[in-house]
Amino acid sequence: MSKRHPKKHTVGATRVETAHVILPGHTNPMGTLFGGVLVQWIDGVAAIAATRHARGVVVTASMDRLHFLRPVHAEDFVIIRAEVTYSARTSMEVEVWVEAENRWTGERAATTHALLTFVALDEQGKPRPVPRLATETAFERERFAQAARRHRARLRERQALARQWQA
Repeated sequence: MSKRHPKKHTVGATRVETAHVILPGHTNPMGTLFGGVLVQWIDGVAAIAATRHARGVVVTASMDRLHFLRPVHAEDFVIIRAEVTYSARTSMEVEVWVEAENRWTGERAATTHALLTFVALDEQGKPRPVPRLATETAFERERFAQAARRHRARLRERQALARQWQA
């Protein structure tokens, strides 16, 4: 397998989609998917999208805007889609959407949405630069601008937390 970097670092080149079937071991007493199981799947799929952009080791730095919109029931299929929406110097924002699909009817419904931040690391475990994300559509450019604002807000929040812990 080639270790060459892709020529373009587009949103589409980072896109990932995966599916899981909800089994009894994934559910709570209500017969719905444990939130923690879904969070683990979201983190894994988002990490693949970030890795596709960074082409190296990435780690989860934050997960925010995690919204559970409706439950996922036993025997449903879960479709998880992720793509990089923004890149800074060493970090990337990944947006994730989750849908439940009724295995008998094929009907789908949005269930979960999340934003995660990943940082690329070098061989010594230190943050390393990532390529700039190439946006190709007006939607991608607007989402990039929104993500840039969230990035600045996360940095301010992180600095405030660091000061709070040092006090």
